[in-house]
Amino acid sequence: MNWNIALLAGTALFTFMSVQGATAEPFKGAVVYGLGGKFDKSFNEGIATGVKRFKTEKKEEVIEFEISTEAQRPQAIERALRAGAQEVIVAGFDMAGAIADAAKKYPDRKFTIIDTVVDAPNVRSVIFREEQGSFLVGAIAGLTSKSGTVGFVGGMDVPAIRRFACGYEQGVKYVRKDAKVLVNMTGTTFAAFRDPTRASALAHSQFDTGADIVYAAAGGSSLGVYQAAQDAHKLAIAVDSNQNFLHPGTILTSMVKRVDEAAYRALNDELQGSWTAGTVVYGLNEDGVSWALDQYNDALVPQGVRDQVVALRQKIISGDIKVHDYVTTMSCDIAK
Repeated sequence: MNWNIALLAGTALFTFMSVQGATAEPFKGAVVYGLGGKFDKSFNEGIATGVKRFKTEKKEEVIEFEISTEAQRPQAIERALRAGAQEVIVAGFDMAGAIADAAKKYPDRKFTIIDTVVDAPNVRSVIFREEQGSFLVGAIAGLTSKSGTVGFVGGMDVPAIRRFACGYEQGVKYVRKDAKVLVNMTGTTFAAFRDPTRASALAHSQFDTGADIVYAAAGGSSLGVYQAAQDAHKLAIAVDSNQNFLHPGTILTSMVKRVDEAAYRALNDELQGSWTAGTVVYGLNEDGVSWALDQYNDALVPQGVRDQVVALRQKIISGDIKVHDYVTTMSCDIAK
């Protein structure tokens, strides 16, 4: 059966699509994307890539929901469950409350939440060592910066985003102890992930202060940072998915989180009957975080920088470098 149904809840429009199932008892999964939309060129779109791969390879049914307000989170999850979804994947730490409630209400269904932990017997929580990936792009920034000043623009000012900033600062200062790192957050609500104008203004301010590279970890707001970097003839570092192609010659690299792989594995594990609850951690050792190098930034990252970053990656994996996780102490301690 082909699905393409619009559900109207109040003024909220949900859209979901699927592909034809092929088994006697059809598999049915569902994904609820976070605020910012499926095609945010960042976190949500990374998950969408994994979902698309699953649908293409397995020819199974997956319902996809997009939301536009915070109130729609539990509504979308409820509609997925009422539509018969055996597993519901949700995107983002802001979904934690809605998933905890749904998991309790529907103990016979499975839930996967990407980017935070929900402790329940029918929930898989997927988290990433963002501080490790951010350390590496911080090292690239420190080794590449001509001014010795670099910046960071985050989305919502919460510990999860501070984790990116702290890892980045550790990487910068590991390779360049005298470097200066400017840090700004776009806001204090979830709207901070959807405000490219504000993020652009913050990036321009950092460039005016002397930064020549700015790392953006701000969801859809990051697009404002990239444009500001291009306008100022400076460099930006992207996040979550490989966004090097958006501004060739301007995006120095992207800190990639394999949210696509997390989504694909969650769906495929349920299909194969091997899905398990609990916490799954993706770090450098699991190839869950990385930095992107392709034809769009090849000329921006010299071989010497690449070699040093490869060596740093191995030192982190081996434990020779211990990257501090901001969330563990709610403070940023520089890695030694």
